[in-house]
Amino acid sequence: MNKIIVVSGPTASGKTALAVELAKRYDGEVISADSMQIYTDMDIASAKATPEEQQEIPHHLMDFLDPSESFSVADWVKLAGERADDILRRGKTPVICGGTGLYISSFVDNLQFDDSVCDYEFREEMRRFAEENGAAALLEKLREIDPETAAELHENNVPRVIRALEVYKTTGHTIAQAKRASRGTPSPYQFILLTLDFEERSQLHDRINRRVDQMMAQGLEQEARSCFEQPNRPTAAQAIGCKELYPYFRGERTLEECVEELKLRTRQYAKRQLVWFRRDKRFHRIVVRPCDSFDDILAKAVDIIESEK
Repeated sequence: MNKIIVVSGPTASGKTALAVELAKRYDGEVISADSMQIYTDMDIASAKATPEEQQEIPHHLMDFLDPSESFSVADWVKLAGERADDILRRGKTPVICGGTGLYISSFVDNLQFDDSVCDYEFREEMRRFAEENGAAALLEKLREIDPETAAELHENNVPRVIRALEVYKTTGHTIAQAKRASRGTPSPYQFILLTLDFEERSQLHDRINRRVDQMMAQGLEQEARSCFEQPNRPTAAQAIGCKELYPYFRGERTLEECVEELKLRTRQYAKRQLVWFRRDKRFHRIVVRPCDSFDDILAKAVDIIESEK
């Protein structure tokens, strides 16, 4: 099967397990599309698949970059294409799995990224502006010049907001304009696009709450404290699962309060992921009902893939 399977959806939806089973069934290898799983030393916070969960299926673009290093959407698209080409060349099926919608959409749409000049002085100026005025004020700056891109980004994603502002400053055009111009070249790949959704929001919320409790039992507090003690890792400081525990380390809140905040922020993030994938009608929605078993979900995915082959 000379196609790429994409398994997307919100956090704690069961994407990893589904992707692994599909990789086993279709002789595939998994390419992670998660903007935090690329980093080392954040295994629990980013919910990386353990060796047991990977079930000997090769996983790519996971756990290879220090959190102090920068990494862009363009970087991921380039590496994902290289991995996909290699997997297809060996007669296997790439299975892209993740919840970072910007990564997945950029790859599917075959976006061509320009080599706009980097302005490090401007980046630092915007970083200071965000510190002094708040991330919401920085996002408002972007909204004034590029409302389309601003609508796709959360205010906490300060590096990407700054990058969008920098692109406009150095090129004179917005990222949204660049995207439209770059969509003229069709993708060299064929995709089967799947996204997990939920009939009842409470079901997903319960899964998220259980996931956070499990992460705490696995040692999330120690992992987050290690990130907290290394201030040269700004990416870790922005990661959901780390930054919510920082008030506890600073003695400002109890651990229990921080864990509840983490559950809330994760549920809010999952909602944004659901909105992202729902609005792209190319994705086949696999709606998970409370009565569905994993085998039911797998069967739905296989039916879609077989009909698309």
